[in-house]
Amino acid sequence: MITEDEINKLVIARISSMPENMKISIGNYGTFDKYQLIENVKKRDEIGKKVVEIQLFYLRSMKGMLK
Repeated sequence: MITEDEINKLVIARISSMPENMKISIGNYGTFDKYQLIENVKKRDEIGKKVVEIQLFYLRSMKGMLK
């Protein structure tokens, strides 16, 4: 079973690969650059949890497309 720490490491690795000038808007939370997103994931705050949720949804969707 994959742990929360492993999931967070995966999400951080995915965010780290984003271009430097890319920003992500997350609903009413605002717009964030990759460094802010990484910090939020590391802190496991509300925004970080939302980022993890979004990334997992994306990965699961991609898995479904590959079947």
